[in-house]
Amino acid sequence: MLVTCNTLYNKKKKIPVEKMSLRLSAFGLIVYKDKILLIQMKHTGNFFFPGGGVNLGEKIEVGLQREIREETGVKVKIKKFLTFKESFFYYDPDDLAFHNLSLLFICEPLNLKLIKDDQVKDAEAIKPRWLSLNKLFDRDFQSFGYEILQTFLKKKNAC
Repeated sequence: MLVTCNTLYNKKKKIPVEKMSLRLSAFGLIVYKDKILLIQMKHTGNFFFPGGGVNLGEKIEVGLQREIREETGVKVKIKKFLTFKESFFYYDPDDLAFHNLSLLFICEPLNLKLIKDDQVKDAEAIKPRWLSLNKLFDRDFQSFGYEILQTFLKKKNAC
């Protein structure tokens, strides 16, 4: 059986199901005033939310806080669950394919200072930045990032 995956470069690629791995990941939407904390993707230059893979045996909240800290230097308090996103993803640089289950959480920053770019501890995430919410567009985001941002903004404006 072949599964159609989205590649890192937003193309479609059919992958044999036996080549795929199941991956649980968690990402944080971290907003302070009118800015959101995003990381840039090394290979595409697009933005996404800090976070990533949760290790086997690691609690989701602990994995999320670890990933955010490694990629940005920011410590967070997880406020509430925002949404879930399932995706089939092919990571071109390492020839890996994933059936990815992403959990997205609204987080509160406990500090605002970002680590320097050369201190980011991640293979794909680079350049953490606080960016203006009103200056972001679909073309700026990796994968389903803009869709998630819109979900967040709708819920935020409904409160």
